[in-house]
Amino acid sequence: MRIAAMGDLHVKEHGETFRDLFSEISQVADILVLTGDLTHLGKPREAEILAADLRSCSIPMVGVLGNHDYECGHVEEVTSILKDAGVQLLEGQAVEIDGVGFAGVKGFAGGFGRHMLGSFGEPAIKAMVAESVEETMRLENALRQVRSERAMVVLHYAPIVETVQGEPMEIYPFLGSSRLAETIDRFPVKAVVHGHAHRGTYSGKTPGGAPVYNVASHIEKPTGRPYALLEL
Repeated sequence: MRIAAMGDLHVKEHGETFRDLFSEISQVADILVLTGDLTHLGKPREAEILAADLRSCSIPMVGVLGNHDYECGHVEEVTSILKDAGVQLLEGQAVEIDGVGFAGVKGFAGGFGRHMLGSFGEPAIKAMVAESVEETMRLENALRQVRSERAMVVLHYAPIVETVQGEPMEIYPFLGSSRLAETIDRFPVKAVVHGHAHRGTYSGKTPGGAPVYNVASHIEKPTGRPYALLEL
């Protein structure tokens, strides 16, 4: 299966159109995977504009939301609009398409390796760590639902530090969490895609060897296009 993967479209009310790009993707891929920040401010109108552009996509679509999609507090409406447009949004679930299982969750911040934020101190810090752990548990539940031999994990936040390198080090803790990679490495995952880190690095691997791709539209990719093409 040839998978086109892309994130961080940041669709605005008066921004660029992705109609031609989605049509192009339909000609070169079997499925489109979207890795969050599909809208810029999480406005229903932005989701409607994206939904209209998605009509030019003639292949199956799966994806997750990103932090920007939560900004305006209308995430349920944004989700409904995109689902009605044909996007199978994963929020801790898995779906199988043509023999490939897709397990998806937004993920969350928390930091990487020995610099991961610990649950200590003020309630706000503990709440942040609890959210990171909760997203990791949801990813584990999604992966347990996968029955196919080929599995792809779809995230917004990064599971490894390698694919956020290029961003300012000061914001690394807000770009992802190694907890996600720890969960991924307990399952036979063939590939992981994420976005969020606009100035990050295209590829890396989890400690267990699963390939990870930062497919934010801003990242330079082998295709020379805003999307990556992956064979699975």
